[in-house]
Amino acid sequence: MQYRLISLIAALAVAGAAVAADEAATHASWQEHTVKFHYTGFTTHYTCDGLESKVRTILVYLGARKDARVIASGCARGPNEPSPYAWVEAKFHTLAATDKGAGDGVVKANWSAFELSPRRPTDMGDGECELMEQMKPLITGNFALRDVDYRTSCVPHQISIADYSVRGKVLRLAQATK
Repeated sequence: MQYRLISLIAALAVAGAAVAADEAATHASWQEHTVKFHYTGFTTHYTCDGLESKVRTILVYLGARKDARVIASGCARGPNEPSPYAWVEAKFHTLAATDKGAGDGVVKANWSAFELSPRRPTDMGDGECELMEQMKPLITGNFALRDVDYRTSCVPHQISIADYSVRGKVLRLAQATK
């Protein structure tokens, strides 16, 4: 008898969690973006390849589709030498909330907490403050965000602990359940 009661309680808890998760899900569709910005680094210099990789990593971490393309050009010292300047062009898709009946391409999405700061995610490091500061219009203007706290306090030629932190919720593709 006790086993049946425990099994019933567990089944109800699982069903309740599934309903709550489904209620938290929203419908979204992919929106295409093309963004250009000029990176100027007084403290941190990137190779063109390194800057492309870093920007793409940030975009995908925030929920952009994995086919995001980033091209950096104009590196003052050549493509394989760290440079204080570069032009960046990013072409990517992000989710925007929509109605369930909005047509083809509607997917399930969830509001998901995120943090960009030194070592969050693990490939972010100290000294990325200038990049995060210069990416603010790209991030805040092209991602569906809630409760955002976007803080940068960059000092040229100095790396300080916790000089940038971006936190909030972003609309990301819901994870498929098995």
